[in-house]
Amino acid sequence: MEIRILGTGCPRCDEVEKRTLNALTQLNVAADVQKVKDINEIAKYGVLGTPGLVINGKIKSSGRIPSLEEIKTWIQAEK
Repeated sequence: MEIRILGTGCPRCDEVEKRTLNALTQLNVAADVQKVKDINEIAKYGVLGTPGLVINGKIKSSGRIPSLEEIKTWIQAEK
């Protein structure tokens, strides 16, 4: 599983990363998690607002902090 957290490093982006890592731990799922901070790279995903969360190439969230339960649901759907 490939997960990308899109954002320039703001506290909101850090919170999305924290919740994502928490969800992976709770579900016992291994994933390649990377933060994408470069504006040009973020733009390639078509995300207009950060933080963004991309799982296996699919934009799951943009411009908000999803709940832990939402993230867990998305991860389970992509397994």
